[in-house]
Amino acid sequence: MTMTGTDETRRMPQFEEILSNRAKAMKASEIRELLKLTQRPEIISFAGGLPNPEAFPVERVQEIITDLLKTNPGRILQYGSTEGVLELREEIASRLKRIWGMEGDPDNIIITVGSQQGLDLLGKIFIGSTSTIIMEAPTYLGALNAFRVYDPTIVSVPLDDNGLEMDALEDKLKALKDHGANLKFLYTVPTFHNPAGVCMSGTRRRRLIDLAHEYDLLIVEDDPYGELRYTGDALPTLASMDREDRVIYLGTFSKTLVPGFRIAWTFGPKPVVQKMVIAKQAVDLCAPPFTQHIAMEYLRRGHIDDHIVKIIELYGRKQRIMLSSMEKYMPREYISWTKPEGGMFLWARLSEGIDTSKMLNDAIGKNVAYVTGSSFFADGSGRNCMRINFTHASDERIVEGVQRLAGVIEEWGKNIEKEGSKDEPEVITGV
Repeated sequence: MTMTGTDETRRMPQFEEILSNRAKAMKASEIRELLKLTQRPEIISFAGGLPNPEAFPVERVQEIITDLLKTNPGRILQYGSTEGVLELREEIASRLKRIWGMEGDPDNIIITVGSQQGLDLLGKIFIGSTSTIIMEAPTYLGALNAFRVYDPTIVSVPLDDNGLEMDALEDKLKALKDHGANLKFLYTVPTFHNPAGVCMSGTRRRRLIDLAHEYDLLIVEDDPYGELRYTGDALPTLASMDREDRVIYLGTFSKTLVPGFRIAWTFGPKPVVQKMVIAKQAVDLCAPPFTQHIAMEYLRRGHIDDHIVKIIELYGRKQRIMLSSMEKYMPREYISWTKPEGGMFLWARLSEGIDTSKMLNDAIGKNVAYVTGSSFFADGSGRNCMRINFTHASDERIVEGVQRLAGVIEEWGKNIEKEGSKDEPEVITGV
């Protein structure tokens, strides 16, 4: 046996040196890293956007799997088309028309492995290093990570309790037009925003569509939570209001059926969907046909509407427990929060000088967790903010977790009052 080197002469590859600039710029998701920490059973986690396992339709899924394996194993266990199982796309198109009045057919739809893949594919086909995109402040962290990989200039527009601030958006659009920016699209979560929990008003939705027409703007509407409304009146999707093919709509079964299926879809103009199909062929060839067929049969048998009613009952109760616990235990002199009518999150702002990233260690020490606000801002601001999830913890643990978190916030608030902020006051825009 011939040795080509010794321990003294052998040199391991320096991977960091040969990585692409794109790979070097990639960062781990703060939420995913935090979730590793919060797996300890003693920690009450308000950090993840996890559906509650009580909402999983185990018996019906088991029944469908058994039936499909008996009647059509050759198809459901085989490769599928990149676009997705045709019958599933037909069911989704029919349901989007029935629920939201969105006009389209299966060719307007591509099935993706979660909405995250849809976001990445949109970034891949639209964004280059000279591109500009508009995002809300705060915005969904997963979208921020997906788009950043393609090196765009990100222009942020603030939110308030009624969603995206339209006057600020119009000012940005005018400035970008004057400077000849290569503007690709605006990304928004208009209904039960992640992380802010707020809902864009009907008036603002109409104005956004008008601005899209005026400024030749493409809109990416991310709608994971639209059907999870616990109070108030339903609002139309932006896609249903669009008459010029300006809205690309992302939906998912992760919040309304089973997150482990990883089934989502992008509904949009056919030229966009066709280009996404080509981009997806280079990634994974197709989303898993097995779970697609289960979801298709679940819709075909008419289970989905009854199931969403049950989810709304479960999450609506947890939302009420969370909000009442916040009112009862939180030190109002140091914190304010949104009061979402649906979805999975509320957004809290703490006194200036309280850095939620630094405070997180103390919260973990008290066995409670949240997501720090700066994760959701393109410029890293929002250091005195946090996102809180109310759907996953048990009812009792919601109350206990709020009490623990309230104690940590009160201690930090009192310390800030005693010491005074050592930093210049921070100006945070948004909710």
